[in-house]
Amino acid sequence: MLKFYNFQDVIGVEGIINTKWQDFNVYTYLVDGMLIDTGSKSMKNKLLPYYKSSSFSLVVLTHHHEDHTGNAAWIQKELNVPIYIHPLGVDICSKPINYPEYRQNIWGCREPFIAQPLGQSISSESYEWKVIYTPGHAEDHVSLLNEETGQIFTGDLFVSPKTKLIMTQESIPNIIESLRKLLTYDFQEVFCSHYGYISQGKIMLKRKLDYLENISAEIIYLHNHGYSIEEISQKLFPKNYPIITFSEGEWNSFNIIRSVLMLKNSSLKF
Repeated sequence: MLKFYNFQDVIGVEGIINTKWQDFNVYTYLVDGMLIDTGSKSMKNKLLPYYKSSSFSLVVLTHHHEDHTGNAAWIQKELNVPIYIHPLGVDICSKPINYPEYRQNIWGCREPFIAQPLGQSISSESYEWKVIYTPGHAEDHVSLLNEETGQIFTGDLFVSPKTKLIMTQESIPNIIESLRKLLTYDFQEVFCSHYGYISQGKIMLKRKLDYLENISAEIIYLHNHGYSIEEISQKLFPKNYPIITFSEGEWNSFNIIRSVLMLKNSSLKF
């Protein structure tokens, strides 16, 4: 299912995937002749008529994950539009990727495509956008800031005010640093790839930063007082989210704790 939104000069398209576990969504945005992310391949049949009827001269990807890049290969082949991504994502996008079956079932299998490396800025039809490197969710993650309008597209950096679980590859300390970096800029409107449009964006990003800093301090405090990772998780993140089970642990509260304690390479068993 697709839902369309008009945020003044920005068109937001929300793709929604219904599963027996929970519903998943992801946004693509079109602003000033620039498409930001392409949605998942599982949404291809619904998105392609929109892409065929829309006018855009370039695509910028916030990162390489399949829910953001799923239709990039088709756009490149059929519309002959240049696609840009952070340099760390160029090689990833050029090759087939082996990711867990549950992600293939939800988002589809992203085909390889050739992306060009982003520089420090990129131009749409009328504006220049600052490209801000914001890793944490993915190694090649960027945010796009229009300093003239105060609009910023944050990919998967925000997602929700209170993070309760993350993927194995994510890093809470890096997300914190990326949020701190963004908050040094002047902006108001935030466009998130999963949360959607946030009118008081800077306030909400600061709220998320405060939460992550506080939860990180609690994790360190409990760890220093002898709590195991499992005990910390039970105390701070007691809810058993369905995605923990059907992702076979790729999404888990343990990953928050491990990243804060920098124990990703530990031999702890659960």
